[in-house]
Amino acid sequence: MKKMLCFIIVCLFISTGINHASAQRPDQLKFVAGPPGGTWFSMGGTISDVMTKEVIPTTSSTGGGVSNVVNISRGKADLGLSAAVLGTPAKTGETPFKSPLPNSMRLGNLYKQYLYVVIRKDYAQEHKVTTLGDIFRQKLPIRMAMLKPGTVSEFVVRQTLAAYDVSYDQIKEWGGKIEFASYSDGSNLLADNHIDAFAFTVSSPASIVLKIETQVDIEILPTDQDVLDKMKERMGTTTHNIPKGMYKCAVEDIPVVGDYTVILIRGDLPDELVYEMTKALFENKTTLAQSIKALEALNPQDAAAENAFVLHPGALKYYKEIGAVQ
Repeated sequence: MKKMLCFIIVCLFISTGINHASAQRPDQLKFVAGPPGGTWFSMGGTISDVMTKEVIPTTSSTGGGVSNVVNISRGKADLGLSAAVLGTPAKTGETPFKSPLPNSMRLGNLYKQYLYVVIRKDYAQEHKVTTLGDIFRQKLPIRMAMLKPGTVSEFVVRQTLAAYDVSYDQIKEWGGKIEFASYSDGSNLLADNHIDAFAFTVSSPASIVLKIETQVDIEILPTDQDVLDKMKERMGTTTHNIPKGMYKCAVEDIPVVGDYTVILIRGDLPDELVYEMTKALFENKTTLAQSIKALEALNPQDAAAENAFVLHPGALKYYKEIGAVQ
């Protein structure tokens, strides 16, 4: 009886698993991008146009880094943009998700994202702040802004603070202040001395940082090595260096928490379809980069680099074929 029960359970497990190779090819796909007016929104439209022309009719719609993971895994969308840092909680079902989301797989990493903690130079000099950790070790009453909760950027900032064993409430207890603002509002608050530091993720070079440098003298704070290691272990992030000379204030390389903007895709889509889509992405890089500057950095080696979102077998086939993966 027990053997029969085990046999039935195994059969059920197999029958409900994701069968990429034999999945039915759909007639069209839905791409979820970002909010109107942003880079992701434009990128979604551009990539969808390429897929429509080269592989399969694809429509683009608005979305967000967190909601896209949910909608793709649940089949409400077929592919879309997100961030590699969300791969770990997507596996475990932890914050910002409510349950595991195994059907969101990766077509590839698109470009690097960097954690910028931009601080007023006068504040940094007054309090002898040279790294992000200096703020927290001294328990400074810092006025700090980040993007709104629910954004990938704010999630990365909050997780980085947690790796320092610091919370928003603790900063407030030290006499500091936490504000949530857009990129433009945050830069203006910093320039007008309403905040001391602004933390956000963005690709590099970042136009927002170049703009801030025209308004006020700043420093970009490096992330301490022990926290870079913790973030890699906990969240699957990497270390990116903001290179010396990229900004007026970057007098040396600045190591920070690094992430990737990724294209996610339904795990139950056919391998051959995803292979064709991955191939089309790279064979049309020039067209994509003409519309979206961030995609100038697109390359197969970075695209295939390991993170918590597992590569779809169809994408992996392409990367192996061209030698980006052994």
